[in-house]
Amino acid sequence: MKILYLETSSKNCSVAVSDNEKLLCLCEEVSENYKQSESLHTYVEWALEGAGISLKDIEAVSLGKGPGSYTGLRIGAASAKGFCYGLRIPLVAVNSLESMIEPFLGANYDFVIPLIDARRMEVYTAVYNGNTGKELSETEAKILDENSFEEYKDKKVLFVGDGAKKAKEILNLPDAVFKEDVYPSAQYLIRKTLEKIENKEFEDIAYFEPFYLKDFHGVKKKKSEE
Repeated sequence: MKILYLETSSKNCSVAVSDNEKLLCLCEEVSENYKQSESLHTYVEWALEGAGISLKDIEAVSLGKGPGSYTGLRIGAASAKGFCYGLRIPLVAVNSLESMIEPFLGANYDFVIPLIDARRMEVYTAVYNGNTGKELSETEAKILDENSFEEYKDKKVLFVGDGAKKAKEILNLPDAVFKEDVYPSAQYLIRKTLEKIENKEFEDIAYFEPFYLKDFHGVKKKKSEE
């Protein structure tokens, strides 16, 4: 089964193509300027070309549904829906935090905890079993302080993501490991996507919305005084 994967929730604009569990091609770039709007469809073209297939060969689309960048998630969701409508194929959505932990499972950590920077001292996070990847605490927007995650003080813990930098500075966890240069990646959506396809856990394309986790707050312009 040929599957197209889109992950646009972070600074990493990431596209992959697989044939079942075999990764055929990956195109991605981490950019401080969030290049999803200008790069996503180019990366799709490159990934399909690299995989040696055409768009009409794709049988499902998998999307990293967030949490993360509001704009990035909107772009990814719109593109995924467009492909699914046009090709009449199903849509699968996977929590973006799960793609962050995937490469570290079975690496001798008791817990892997992704941290996505959500401005100030807030992060998007969840706690996962370091061996099985099972979610132990559900995804939340969490404000960090020196007592955060203290229940894991005597455990082998790996924090991953761009929120790990500020966590390292404030958390009282001297034995924890912090990896800051980890972003959600389309290549790590494969395992979870295949599980969902096997269980027929497809999204309703018409009503699907990304996992924003909290409302978008834009900057309101002040009304001029009358």
